[in-house]
Amino acid sequence: MLAHEKLERLLDRFDTIERSMTHNSDPETFVRLSREYAELDPVVSKIRELVAKESELADLRQMAGDAASDADMREMAEAEIPELIEAVAALTAEVQVLLLPKDVADEKSAILELRAGTGGDEAALFAGDLFRMYQRFAESRGWKVDILSISDGDAGGFKEIIAEIKGKGVFAKLKFESGVHRVQRVPQTESGGRIHTSAATVAVLPEATDVDIEINPEDIRIDTMRASGAGGQHVNTTDSAVRITHIPTGIVVLQSEKSQHQNRARGMLILRARLFDMERQKADDERAEARRGQVGSGDRSERIRTYNFPQGRVTDHRINLTLYKLDQILQGEGLDEIVDALISDHQASVLAADDGQD
Repeated sequence: MLAHEKLERLLDRFDTIERSMTHNSDPETFVRLSREYAELDPVVSKIRELVAKESELADLRQMAGDAASDADMREMAEAEIPELIEAVAALTAEVQVLLLPKDVADEKSAILELRAGTGGDEAALFAGDLFRMYQRFAESRGWKVDILSISDGDAGGFKEIIAEIKGKGVFAKLKFESGVHRVQRVPQTESGGRIHTSAATVAVLPEATDVDIEINPEDIRIDTMRASGAGGQHVNTTDSAVRITHIPTGIVVLQSEKSQHQNRARGMLILRARLFDMERQKADDERAEARRGQVGSGDRSERIRTYNFPQGRVTDHRINLTLYKLDQILQGEGLDEIVDALISDHQASVLAADDGQD
């Protein structure tokens, strides 16, 4: 249930910000107030809509229960009440979602890491399929995809690929993709028509800035080496490859493209994202231990989804959602349905937990 006192406090705060912005001449304060105003504006608009509908519903109920009112007016009021009750319930749910604690990383761009798991060449091919799925999904939203690191599979696909996906709200959309993705299909090299099971691991990390995570220069060791690649791919005869080691955590990032300067910059980008993610995971564990196992637990070893080619289906095991549109999902266009269902399930679990604490 929504506490109307809380809604009133929000409305009062919004009015105070509006007045302060009108009369404030300090640029720094104005920027801070503007940011808070922009965050509250959609919430306040929805709250005002809810308050108006509740008031309208109260008036209709009073009219319908007033024996002295005109009979036709009472009948009209009674006919309109059910529709208004539904509208109030829908608006209440929307406001509840808008009032959920915000993940500070939600609006950020993201680092996508894909690694072939069990299954050899077939796992690398599947990792390639998944990367193309996310690439198309990103491009359909106008997000920019920049490959940071790549290790090709022997028969195609990728042993590992790391990419930066730039855009507003990328992490919010893709954060529940982290985990083990499993594929069941007949490999092209399989003459007997037997179904093989392979897997790939996906990690989606919020892109971090210097403000989000400060790295002490004394905590990192940077080694340069001669780059090389299997089968003549990505071979570089200069000492351009860079390995960055974060000594306190043991995290190692290897970049082996042509430019040593670019390798350092991209390596630090990946390292910063991994350290930021580690801090967020630790905070989540401490804050939400009771919700472990729910969507967004962040367990990278958890099998989250199966792509079954013979049956043309995709099943997300966390929310027991099965869709018979594998082709559309791998094309990126059908992924929205899974992503939105995961976000809704997460919101519902947070709301349920909050209700239990009231």
